[in-house]
Amino acid sequence: MLQRQTRCAGAVAFAALLCGLPAHAAVPVYGYKIVNTYPHDTQAFTEVLFYLNGFLYESTGLEGQSTIRKAKLETGEVVQKVVVPPQYFGEGIVNWKQHLISLTWKSEVGFVYDLNTLKVQRHFAYHGEGWALTQDGKRLIMSDGTPALRFLNPDTLQETGRITVTYEGKPVPQVNELEWVKGRIYANVWETNMMILIEPHSGAITGVVDLSGLLGAGERPPGPDSVLNGIAYDSTHDRLFVTGKNWPKLFEIRVLPAGQLTKPSH
Repeated sequence: MLQRQTRCAGAVAFAALLCGLPAHAAVPVYGYKIVNTYPHDTQAFTEVLFYLNGFLYESTGLEGQSTIRKAKLETGEVVQKVVVPPQYFGEGIVNWKQHLISLTWKSEVGFVYDLNTLKVQRHFAYHGEGWALTQDGKRLIMSDGTPALRFLNPDTLQETGRITVTYEGKPVPQVNELEWVKGRIYANVWETNMMILIEPHSGAITGVVDLSGLLGAGERPPGPDSVLNGIAYDSTHDRLFVTGKNWPKLFEIRVLPAGQLTKPSH
């Protein structure tokens, strides 16, 4: 997402809530370990990632600059790219069968592409904003910047239900990039360093991963929008990847048990 001052309050409130947690808080806070580091295009204003068959698929945002790209993980080389029409701000993408489904931010229009050719096959409509997409093998899961996550029929793209994301009973706004990992929904909270783990039936946050310190001093690109954004999971090899907007690196990380919050040295 592009920076939105009108929405900062929600992210700040969530971060403040975390900072004020007592030691016996019911929701565990996890640390991380960097397993591998890969190059990432600093021109990519990352909205969403997913991993499929050895490649990373990435949606980049900004009106007039939005793209959908397929890249080699190890080198970052883009092997296939489509430019989103300039009137749209590209957002969430996900694969479903032989299709790639994408959202746009405020246009209330999504697109269905052929996964192999990245040619547009059709478009669809939805109400509200489009932020991120993932899928659980049966349904698509969509975020829209509010505490709500929508479930969509992957064939008709019609909404079939919703959950509200909550932290100890309180709704959490600005739920952004999504990834389905081992039966839970992992998500970024826009403008924080936190990745939240969501129980898909209730919407309750069952864990928080503090990803502060991934980039070393001086590595973070300038500007307020160069924040953590982007989660991908390789289920075959149990690998979790994260990056940020315009970041020079993409990280493979391992989530550590609660209490092990030591950050990597740079």
